[in-house]
Amino acid sequence: MNVNSKHIATFLLGAAAALAGAKYMSMSPEEKEKLAGDLKDKAHKMKDEAEGAFEKAKDYFEELKTKGADAFKEHFGDAEKTISDLFGKKDNPPAGNPS
Repeated sequence: MNVNSKHIATFLLGAAAALAGAKYMSMSPEEKEKLAGDLKDKAHKMKDEAEGAFEKAKDYFEELKTKGADAFKEHFGDAEKTISDLFGKKDNPPAGNPS
């Protein structure tokens, strides 16, 4: 049988879960309540941090969108004219082409 890193990780995760379960079962009711409270506090902190990061990301991308458009206009202001000159319709056909 071939053992790869997934098998080892699964075994270690199972062993850690078994140890945590055994430790939890040996705790007193007060310790269990304290552990539950600590986990809830940590979860609320993580949620608040995630919401803050989401707001920062939203603001960052909004700023990037406006600054990006301004930079594009600044550096490529004549791009529309250049593209129109290259690919736009020509009024006069080229010489030698009877159209």
